[in-house]
Amino acid sequence: MPSSLHPLLAELARMPGKTVKLQASNSAMASLHRGYPWLYAERVKAESHRGQPGDLGVVYDGKGRFVAVGLYDPLSPIRLRVLRASKPGPIDRAFFADRLAAALVRRLPLQGTQTDGYRLVHGESDKMPGMVIDRYGATAVVKIYTHAWIPYLHDCLASLLEQQPLDRLVLRLSRGLQEHPAYLHGLRDGQILYGDPLSGMLTCLENGLRFEVDPIHGQKTGFFLDQRDNRARVEQLARGKRVLNAFSYNGGFSLAAARGGAVEVTSLDQSGQALESSKRNFALNAQVPAIAAARHLTIQDDAFRAMAELVKQGQKYDMVIIDPPAFAVRRSQVKEALNAYGRLAHLGVSLLVTGGNIVLASCSNPVSPEDFREAVCAAAIRAGRPLQGIMESGHALDHPLDFPDSRYLKCLFATA
Repeated sequence: MPSSLHPLLAELARMPGKTVKLQASNSAMASLHRGYPWLYAERVKAESHRGQPGDLGVVYDGKGRFVAVGLYDPLSPIRLRVLRASKPGPIDRAFFADRLAAALVRRLPLQGTQTDGYRLVHGESDKMPGMVIDRYGATAVVKIYTHAWIPYLHDCLASLLEQQPLDRLVLRLSRGLQEHPAYLHGLRDGQILYGDPLSGMLTCLENGLRFEVDPIHGQKTGFFLDQRDNRARVEQLARGKRVLNAFSYNGGFSLAAARGGAVEVTSLDQSGQALESSKRNFALNAQVPAIAAARHLTIQDDAFRAMAELVKQGQKYDMVIIDPPAFAVRRSQVKEALNAYGRLAHLGVSLLVTGGNIVLASCSNPVSPEDFREAVCAAAIRAGRPLQGIMESGHALDHPLDFPDSRYLKCLFATA
């Protein structure tokens, strides 16, 4: 089976050149010894030579002792993504097989949950920095965030196929990689690396709900897998309620609310394509009595503008769900992001009946859980609707947090 991988991967596996020897600042070396998986370019004191993306980089201390080895990328501000630290060892197919096996064990609790859409590998937290692998049924989508992974895709994916019964592998490339096409060596975003071409949408199961997935053109790898647990909680709270789902995308929260017994669910998104996808997802689950019984409405508009208009109209909901895209990717954007979350919280609680539920999420990595909660609570107070019974959640088990810097998802449940 592994020999059926795209032949270009075998050619690229022969690409890595001479190992780059690196010297780093004392503070950087201390971080590497503690298990930090990144070495930033500005913390590199010296390099033996300028290598190519995908060369192995080895960090030595001032006495020539081994500190760490990893994937070297001169195109990235993260000069080295660490694979081994403190103790040297080979970076080969057996190494990747062991890392993948450990990642798969962590996902075993998902068996028996009627879920075949989940994250197999969560980058740094699964000790595979710069790579995520998401599974949708018999298809896995591999997304890489550094050119340095390219020479190792063959061994890594061959090991994956040996351990997982998959029919197809799809490659996704981060925006940063696509800005340097010369270093992609013929690989392209959405390329099929194994299996038959895709003739249409895939579907996957999440806690028994079926969703369509576009692994080639969809956001992220095709679906927002990280909100699975929060959608399940919404389902538990939704019985008998009128629900507004803002930034609804393909209706994940909307479907969960409907199955939970919501009498009416409104999906609000500025994308007409996303709303059409939500309608198709409702149709995919029409055999579920509660979903068939729920009234599903859609509004295509900017969420801020549409929610303000709903407030003017005097509309009231029993539950308002707000799951916006990231408002901050850099620390310099945090203040503006917190203002945006505050505006959304103000609008959200203004649309709630007394005792209604608000669910507000943030996927902005630089925004801390503490600042997010403070911004939301302060806005609710300004609106005259202080929050009670606050419950905070975050990542599902397939998005582990071994690497604290990867904590991006915050979700707040409360009563106004």
